[in-house]
Amino acid sequence: MNSLTAIETCPLHRNDLSDLLSSVTVNDVSEIHDAALSLKSVADEYGLRIALCDDISSREPMVDADGTLLHQEIFGWVTKKDKWWEEKYLALTSPMVRACRYESQPFWCNADGMYGLPQNEYLEEIDFRDHFLEFAQHQSAIVLPVHLPFGQISANSIHTVDPSQEDMSDLFATHAMFFDLLIRRFVGGYVSAIRKKRCIPDNCVLSKREVECLRWAALGKTDKEIGMIISLSHATVRYHFQRAGEKLNSVNRTQTIFKAGQLGYLGANN
Repeated sequence: MNSLTAIETCPLHRNDLSDLLSSVTVNDVSEIHDAALSLKSVADEYGLRIALCDDISSREPMVDADGTLLHQEIFGWVTKKDKWWEEKYLALTSPMVRACRYESQPFWCNADGMYGLPQNEYLEEIDFRDHFLEFAQHQSAIVLPVHLPFGQISANSIHTVDPSQEDMSDLFATHAMFFDLLIRRFVGGYVSAIRKKRCIPDNCVLSKREVECLRWAALGKTDKEIGMIISLSHATVRYHFQRAGEKLNSVNRTQTIFKAGQLGYLGANN
């Protein structure tokens, strides 16, 4: 199937969608290689290229069980100019990565801006022009953010085989949700399989009072102020912090707040 035919038919309607999802599912590190090959095969079928990043806070490249670089050996980013993962400060300078910090829905972008999203005030000042005119090898991209457990963010992109193509509106309309589904399945499984240690103890359940204390602390309140706000003694507030820290296996108050935030107990504090 060529790219023009792909635009005419939404791949979400494929009869083999369930089989495709199974083929890109990772349950163990031994399955990473074949799942990545399946994902690459689907992209090839539609004349597209995939770039994956499982964790924008880490410079560790994605690998299979044998340490093979997925970017290079499977997804075909082999030339020197293609090796975007070797750029030291990419996660800090790329406007696409920056947008993924504030947005969880797919979008497409080029030098003129980003498209396919409802209004998001956090994205209004992001400028894509320099990135695409001076640094990017492709002049447009479909970006697929994946927000994972424990605050981890995965930033992924899809490109056409023609690096000069600037308009991806048709491809975005028909393909974005399809590839978002496949990439979300692959990346989620990859992260679970590759993680060497647990970030947080199993089945950690905080009490209502513990969450209240942590939420106010995240807003900058002292123990004394928290006690006044929720009508508890200073000692009781400290007890709730201690219990929350024990449950989260934290070494101090700051880490307790951080881990509680990773689990979604604290919400988006203003």
